[in-house]
Order: sequence, then structure tokens, then C-alpha cells
Amino acid sequence: MAAAAVRAAEELAEREMAGRDASHDAAHALRVRDLALSLAAELGLSSSPDRLLIVEIAALLHDIGDYKYTKDNAEDMSIVERFLEEVELEQGQREEIVAIIKGMGFKNEVSKKSVVEPTLEFAIVQDADRLDAIGIARCFTYGGSKKNTLHDPKILPRDNLSKEKYMSKDEKQTSINHFHEKLFKLKDMMKTERKGTSSWRTLWLNSMKSGVAELEVDQPGYGLLGSAGSSTSVTLNLNIYSLALQ
Repeated sequence: MAAAAVRAAEELAEREMAGRDASHDAAHALRVRDLALSLAAELGLSSSPDRLLIVEIAALLHDIGDYKYTKDNAEDMSIVERFLEEVELEQGQREEIVAIIKGMGFKNEVSKKSVVEPTLEFAIVQDADRLDAIGIARCFTYGGSKKNTLHDPKILPRDNLSKEKYMSKDEKQTSINHFHEKLFKLKDMMKTERKGTSSWRTLWLNSMKSGVAELEVDQPGYGLLGSAGSSTSVTLNLNIYSLALQ
């Protein structure tokens, strides 16, 4: 039953995420699934198939109701909930998968206040998603799909963001600011390290090897990745796309 449920989840992700840009398409869900299973193995969940199933299905379905792409998050979540009933998962598994999907987004912790006390399964799926998020190409792919400005020195990164402000589609923002507002913060927000393992650090370094871009920046005024009013020359060693780990 588990294998059939996983395959059905893959098909649902492919169907519901069709037509999205490459930053949040079904391939992203598959990468997050693979990263999550790697983390789960490092953390000793290989001997717990029921818990692994929670991790795998939550990872596959985590972005179906992403507010950035949907007009009705409640309707998209109902699609997930109906699916979980149809594949006959146990009630406890269904509830945990839904809790992971609803609570794992960066928006829920943007104010530095975690909304939920994470289970290990929650932490694994969230960290896997964040590992895949750390990418130059992925950031610019999303920004391009939304016609965001690449960089504007007059638009500074927002500080002390609230969930509502972070989610607002009305404020004009730039792709470069996304590094400051989210991507550079993710390393210190990983949860699996607090479970007594440094496995995410290994995954982080390995994901860097998948595709490294060295970008020389010499930008007067507001440094692209520096501080306001500075002239910055930096070398970025950031993962292009967080491809699947070996």
C-alpha cells in the first residue's frame, strides 16, 4: 500500500503543479522528497516505515497549496486531504502530513516565532525544502516568472517582516533582496541539527557540489549582497539548483 500511495502522490504533484515555473514545479517536489529521505536515513528513520511514509508524502505534496501560485489555499489543501483519505492512510498519518504542509513554510517563521513544535518528520521535510531553496538559479527563475526586478538600489531589503507583510503580493520587491530576506537566513533556521546531528551540514556541502556558481560582484552604491552605501566585491559560492544528492 505504501508504494502505491507514494506513486499516487507523485502523480498528484505532477498534475497539480503542472505549468509552474521550475522553482516550484513537480521536479522541486521530487528533489525535496529525495533530500528528505536522505536526511531521514541519517537520522535513523529507515527502520520506521510508517514515519518514512509521512516524510515522503509530505515532501511530495508540500507545495500543492503554495499561496504564491494559488488563488484558494483552502481548496488546494482540501485536494491534499481528500487524496490522503483516498489512499487510506491512517488518521494519525494524515493529520501529521497536513500539519507539516500547513506549518513548514518560511512565512510561518519569518518573525522568528515558530508556529508549531516540530516533530522529527516535520523538521526533516522543512529542512529538505530549505536546502533546495538555497540556489541562485532557483531564486532568479522564480523572480523572472513573477516579473520581479532583478535589483534596484532604491528598494532595500525589508527588516522585521511579519507573516502578512512577507506574503503580500502588493509590495514591489527584487530578486536580490530575497537573498537578504530569506535565503541567507535559512542556514541558522535548520532544525535537524538541534536533534543532535550535523547531517544537514553534510547535505549542504554536497548540494553545493551539484552546481556551483562564482559570481564576481563589484557594485557601487548599494552592494548587491553587501550593505547600503558600500562598494562590494564578493565571490558567491552558492548552489545553482540543489540537484539530487548521490
